[in-house]
Amino acid sequence: MEPEKILKGKRILIVDDEKDILEFLIELLDMCRIDSASTFEEGKAFLEANHYHAAILDIMGVRGYELLEICRDKDIPALMLTAHALSKDNLKRSFEGGASYYVPKEEINKIDLFLADVLDARERKKNVWAKWYERLSGFCDRRFGPNWKDEDPGFWDNLLKY
Repeated sequence: MEPEKILKGKRILIVDDEKDILEFLIELLDMCRIDSASTFEEGKAFLEANHYHAAILDIMGVRGYELLEICRDKDIPALMLTAHALSKDNLKRSFEGGASYYVPKEEINKIDLFLADVLDARERKKNVWAKWYERLSGFCDRRFGPNWKDEDPGFWDNLLKY
């Protein structure tokens, strides 16, 4: 898969309260048409006024889960981006809230790949969470411990079937 080919010209909204993160993402996704916002209110206004191929939403600082609801209602796939809210519970909440991906900020340099995963899976009508698991379960093993899925195996089985 060639992320740049999939992403070229796509309209993406990025909402994060950290200016350096916004600038870094804009640079990484220079093949896309980007709108960026640093507050919940700005992000909400962009979502209400425009159509996006996808949105990248910080969880903390910009009320990311509320923005996720708007994305879900407008059928805009959303990637949840987090550093401070990195937990199994937030991963589960993101999935249950309709997010298409859950990205630790420690993996932000691969955002083009993750975004391409989402758009490619959507086009092919495939389960993007299976690709997420392939790419990030090792990260979760290191971060949460090797048995992180064992606490709620039924949920994780459903996530991969979804």
